[in-house]
Amino acid sequence: MKAFTAQIIYRIECDGHFTDQYEEQWRLVFAEDEQRAVDGARETGKKEEVTFVDRHGRTIYWRMLAVKDLRPVELVNGGLLFSTVREAELIASPVWAA
Repeated sequence: MKAFTAQIIYRIECDGHFTDQYEEQWRLVFAEDEQRAVDGARETGKKEEVTFVDRHGRTIYWRMLAVKDLRPVELVNGGLLFSTVREAELIASPVWAA
């Protein structure tokens, strides 16, 4: 068995209307190969879909949209699970400058 991290994206709806909100989850998946890992991530994502009524009486739906990313990981002490690089957007001049 190999270990993979799977990025699963959910869309959040309120009373059947799209809210422009998404949830991103990273899940650990064990599988023989990458295709089976994708299938396992999809299955996990579908199982985690949820519908509930919030404190305002609205029905909230979390719908799985996709398995966005899948990466093999090595499960050892100090093994890398996730990494991201973000670049700052430089502002040439503040909007309040003359």
